[in-house]
Amino acid sequence: MAGLQPQDDPLKMSHKETWKMQHERLHVKHRGHEAMHAEMVLILIAMLVVAQIVLVQWKQRHCRSYNMVTLLQMWVVPLYFTIKLYWWRFLSTWGMFSVITSYVIFRATRKPLSCRTPRMVYKWFLLIYKLSYAVGVIGYLAIMFTMFGFNIFFRIKAEDSMDVGVVMLFYGLYYGVMGRDFAEICSDYMASTIGYYNMGGMPSRNLSNDVCAVCGQKIFVDVDEEGIIEDTYQLSCNHIFHEFCIRGWCIVGKKQTCPYCNEKVDLKRMMNNPWERTHVLYGQLLDWLRYLVAWQPIIIGIVHGIHFSLGLE
Repeated sequence: MAGLQPQDDPLKMSHKETWKMQHERLHVKHRGHEAMHAEMVLILIAMLVVAQIVLVQWKQRHCRSYNMVTLLQMWVVPLYFTIKLYWWRFLSTWGMFSVITSYVIFRATRKPLSCRTPRMVYKWFLLIYKLSYAVGVIGYLAIMFTMFGFNIFFRIKAEDSMDVGVVMLFYGLYYGVMGRDFAEICSDYMASTIGYYNMGGMPSRNLSNDVCAVCGQKIFVDVDEEGIIEDTYQLSCNHIFHEFCIRGWCIVGKKQTCPYCNEKVDLKRMMNNPWERTHVLYGQLLDWLRYLVAWQPIIIGIVHGIHFSLGLE
């Protein structure tokens, strides 16, 4: 080509130069469209505000249907992008998680409920919770590691270390959200089946002093004694539980009330170890993240539809 300068030939340009040229072309293409861009931003902000109001009202009025629809979207939306973008590694982990979790939910919703099921359910979701927490922290550290330039000392490319950090952070947060949501569903089903807990009213059974209302099994260790495997925990309402059960109920299952009398549970009092309090903060982060993963793609899709209908591109 006669008019093509050597520095403008894409085949002879570096990755940085190619990106710079594409960026300049993008600026030229959108020059003079400031009013249209401002209108698009206003539509996005208005849609976010309206969507937030609608979702908050829906959650307050019909919390159960909101949680079910949100969970379904959390499960399906990433699957769509995974297949579209050929993220086979994520698809394999998603498949394994779905198969095992489906079996756990099947066991948790059977009647009569096996005496071993509650502990099995809480152990699985507590494992997912701890693994997601660890993977998320490692991913975050990898991102900070790259941003501060420590990757240079280990001769690791910034793109590689950043990619690893972002992927691990996404894996940790995503499976953390999914695990907590499924754990909440299983907690409701199991506790209602056992009979010591009722989401909408009074329990159908009286609670004995030596029975855990979460799993329905006897408690053999006194509150003041130190157990070999686990201790017995007493809430401020004086109801006692297996420590493992009540931690799974409150932290993993997202319940902040007594499984029997519905009195508010003081999570700070339950966390004797300062390091354990980070799990509560992590759980709150996952609850906030659910909105971004489940509803943000739909909101953005609606905004794009409005832009297209108004001829804004």
